[in-house]
Amino acid sequence: MIHYQIIPLDPKAHLFAVTMTLRQPKSVQVFSLPAWLPGSYMVRDFAKNIIELKAQDKQGQPLKLTQLDKQTWSVDNSSLEITLTYQVYAWDLSVRTAHLDMTHGFFNGSSVFLAAHGVEDSSHTVTILPPTESSLSDWRLATSMTRLNGDDFAFGQFSAESYDELIDHPVEMGLFSLASFDACGVQHDIVLNGRHRACMPRLCQDLKAICEYQINLFGTPAPFKRYLFMTTVLDNGFGGLEHRASTALMCSRKDLPLTLDAPINNDYRTYLSLCSHEYFHSWNVKRIKPECFLPYKLDAETYTPQLWAYEGITSYYDDFLTYRAGRVSQQDYLDMLSETFTRVYRSQGRFKQTIKDASFNAWTKFYKQDENAQNAIISYYTKGALFALYLDLILRSETQGQYSLDDVMRILWQEYALQNKGTTDQCHQAIVERLLNRDCHAIFAYLDNTDDIPLAPLLTEFGVDFTLRASQGPQDVGGTQHKGYKIAFGAKTQAAPMGLKIVSVAQGSPAHFAGLSAGDNLIAADNLQVNAQFEAQLQHYSLGEAINLHWFRRDELMTGELVITAAPKDTVALLVRDNSKIAAWLGR
Repeated sequence: MIHYQIIPLDPKAHLFAVTMTLRQPKSVQVFSLPAWLPGSYMVRDFAKNIIELKAQDKQGQPLKLTQLDKQTWSVDNSSLEITLTYQVYAWDLSVRTAHLDMTHGFFNGSSVFLAAHGVEDSSHTVTILPPTESSLSDWRLATSMTRLNGDDFAFGQFSAESYDELIDHPVEMGLFSLASFDACGVQHDIVLNGRHRACMPRLCQDLKAICEYQINLFGTPAPFKRYLFMTTVLDNGFGGLEHRASTALMCSRKDLPLTLDAPINNDYRTYLSLCSHEYFHSWNVKRIKPECFLPYKLDAETYTPQLWAYEGITSYYDDFLTYRAGRVSQQDYLDMLSETFTRVYRSQGRFKQTIKDASFNAWTKFYKQDENAQNAIISYYTKGALFALYLDLILRSETQGQYSLDDVMRILWQEYALQNKGTTDQCHQAIVERLLNRDCHAIFAYLDNTDDIPLAPLLTEFGVDFTLRASQGPQDVGGTQHKGYKIAFGAKTQAAPMGLKIVSVAQGSPAHFAGLSAGDNLIAADNLQVNAQFEAQLQHYSLGEAINLHWFRRDELMTGELVITAAPKDTVALLVRDNSKIAAWLGR
């Protein structure tokens, strides 16, 4: 039996205190903390936040503790019980680690609970105590972990059947807003932490529709007895991480609906798609998963070329299911899909990295992006979503609507997840070949090359026009816009005290050939000070003209020549051309 106790010891210092008790330990017992957590493919070295780790026997006598590496310790022991005590510094406001202050507390188990080697598959219990400060006496607690005592949303004792399960139920505590709804007989709870004015009944109404659609897509019963949406609401935030019966989310205040009858605008669409994405992961990656994740090996990277299937397919379905659940209109969905296309088409990295390579190298190239990322890599989320669309339309087209990507997902659920089998690198191709009754190497070759996926002809077949146009400006993310910029610049910028700071530069762009680089501070163009209207002002020049630029690189004044060049057509708009044909794809 392994038991933990955790308490928000000092919210002002951002410290959790943890006590871990292990009965019947080995004579040399090893403990460790994960280096990464499932769903976020980067080594994060959570152990760096452990403070004052100590070990003692059942009589309270100190035991020798030896550190073996950055996240692993051994204890020399002759007792029937070992108790470890330590503190965890929690000051990362994200969905991945732990955060504690006077407003709330949050943690993933992978950040706070040491694992006892050799007994990871044993039952684990944890007592979560409330803060001792009288001003925080009305805090509540939310988690999807199995409760052993106490009322719902109270502090108390919880259990998990293994260490893997223990760290797959994040915990939120504080003065959160709470609402609940039923979806296919399963209670779903929504917890919002942070200042907001969201209409909770509206959230319940829209999420209920999305959740019920997803449960019915895979088939009842749902793979969990209860589900929890946890969201930290910020002035400006976005993020999500899936878990087996919950999700941890971050959003901006503007993303949440204020009234029951408010229209679903772009911001609220973003939040619903985020919820849809993480909820779909309840099937696709939490249960359907690569065989190398059975079990997870959390001490070091686990490489797989399959992340396109788990994040890419999920990214296709997240927006798609908000439409199929009746939350957004047909054209709104096509605009959302246009944005995905545009993110891919604006990346020069799509010509240099394959989708499988992007998956395999997620640990470094995707999760540790720098200013050159747009020139060097492609996202397995976005291009993976386009490949999922490609599979879906091919299946619908060649089988006259008998099969779709839905059937691929249901086969994966029935033949892999429910059989506790992991997927191999060839599984998805084999299933598509079974449904189409033909060889599909040419289709799946797009995972191994850097060609653009030929989606325009398929979209035309389903009554949708695919058009490429120039960007309308820095805020244009794709979709049904009208006028585009005729002049290109080719750099992303942000406001600076004396002009514009260059954030990144696209290779082959006018900014690149002028000599600009990320970090430069552009101060003048054509002998005039630049400001936020710089790109709009470029539109007044004629193609082929050249203007002088001046910028600081560190403290050195530099100059270069910007040639006025036509803006590239890298922005996608999808428009309905034939309503009778589109029903075969987007008919609800």
